[in-house]
Amino acid sequence: MTTLAAAWTGHDTRLIAATVVAIAVIVVLITKVKLHPFLSLVLGSLVLGLTAGMPVDKLLKSFSSGVGSTVASVGILIALGAMLGKLLADSGGADQIVDTVLGKARGAALPWAMALVAALIGLPMFFEIGLVMLIPVVLLAAKRTGKPLMLLGIPAVAGLSVLHGLVPPHPGPLAAAGALNANVGITLAFGLLVGIPTLVIAGPLFGKLAARLVPDATPPERLIPERADPDKPRPSFAATLTTVLLPVVLMLAKALSDILLAKDNGARRVLDFVGDPLIALLAAVLVGMVLLGRPAGLDRSRLSTVVGDSLGPIAGIMLIVGAGGGFKQTLVDAGVGDVITGLAKDAHLSPLLLGWLVAVAIRLATGSATVATVSAAGIVAPLAAGMDPSHSALLVLAIGAGSLFFSHVNDAGFWLVKEYFGLSVGQTLKSWSVMETLISVVAIALILPLSLVV
Repeated sequence: MTTLAAAWTGHDTRLIAATVVAIAVIVVLITKVKLHPFLSLVLGSLVLGLTAGMPVDKLLKSFSSGVGSTVASVGILIALGAMLGKLLADSGGADQIVDTVLGKARGAALPWAMALVAALIGLPMFFEIGLVMLIPVVLLAAKRTGKPLMLLGIPAVAGLSVLHGLVPPHPGPLAAAGALNANVGITLAFGLLVGIPTLVIAGPLFGKLAARLVPDATPPERLIPERADPDKPRPSFAATLTTVLLPVVLMLAKALSDILLAKDNGARRVLDFVGDPLIALLAAVLVGMVLLGRPAGLDRSRLSTVVGDSLGPIAGIMLIVGAGGGFKQTLVDAGVGDVITGLAKDAHLSPLLLGWLVAVAIRLATGSATVATVSAAGIVAPLAAGMDPSHSALLVLAIGAGSLFFSHVNDAGFWLVKEYFGLSVGQTLKSWSVMETLISVVAIALILPLSLVV
């Protein structure tokens, strides 16, 4: 058997060194220079290609094609997800979910209800948007019930974080699925399968411990909202739930049909079309405009404004994901992925574990789950070439799990949670940061054995 040392060449050394230097440049630019991650990824890609010895014309072509293919495959989905989230927020549908679920929860069931609310609202919404929407709900619920803030807050933010890292149509899992050519429907199905027990452990169960670790968490009074006007028109709970779950049901139906039905089956062809992420999200947006917009009194002009307003806040996310795709393609075309593949095979390291470890390293360095996901997916992409659909989907989840590991002071989410919950840096590390680490570790602990049985 060829040993690791014998297989190593000077060219391999140069490629690995180029990757380390490029990632270091990205980290320094984001954390020290405070440069926007989009610009940091662009510059890091240039450093990677030049250090690896790529011809300039090939370098520019690789980066541009990576940006183009990533935006083409993921950008439209991100835009549709943002539209659905904005419709849910502006119509009052999100408030309806919150009031309905919390209205039926009492006592010990309340933390579980907060986790459910976060999961339902978090399905179509990006993490930062869901966080800004949910935390005021948590603060109000804690004030009205007298429950410890961490007991209710940890399940809520855990629900958002699990979905953000593991479940499409969130940008990270979508970008990783695109880079690894993974089936989005299967990724969604496995994401929910892994995500539910992960949420139970890192949410309501850890919330009890967090309430003891941080017993005196007291949010600023100015951040606690007044109770929403119950007379304001808004859609019903059933209409809201139908809209939120529609794309999930369609994508899961497609995944099941791909497994159970023959390729020439008519039902499978229909489900392949309606269950495509683009069609599923488009259908949800159009249905939402009717089921959410009309009961809330939103006319055509107002609906157009709501949909248009949803696109501005996600421009930065789309650019980061696109630049991450450019960085990924530069890694692939420089030959870094092939070197990593060879090393993993010689070291007999599981591709899933390798993907998780790479994402953990980039997450710790940059603080961005999305940057960690798209960068790690590019590095380990060659490992997915010979995988069956189930294992490539699990590789997406392993990378997503790694991207959530130990949020700390270089992560915007860390500071959002700190300020909203009125915590010190130490208290935030003991609650939020431990919760993120727990999600990451529990998820990979579920993914690895699952890969042995599918």
